Amino acid sequence: MGDRWHIEVDRSLCIGSAQCLHHAPDGFRLDSARQSRPLAPDTDANERVLEAAESCPVEAIVITLGGSGEAVFPPED
Repeated sequence: MGDRWHIEVDRSLCIGSAQCLHHAPDGFRLDSARQSRPLAPDTDANERVLEAAESCPVEAIVITLGGSGEAVFPPED
């Protein structure tokens, strides 16, 4: 992919389903409140992180392009 991504988890939406851990175990962890956090908020683009965001049942994971802030997921309407 070649791009750099910025990853955030909206803690007001996260329900701790751990789907992100299933799809990208090296990209996310659950904290003591059982909410997801990215291990590296700024990282190289990769399919596993995108799959994790797409699998989140409440779309709590937001991915933007580093630098420009353009939405990667969820896509803008």
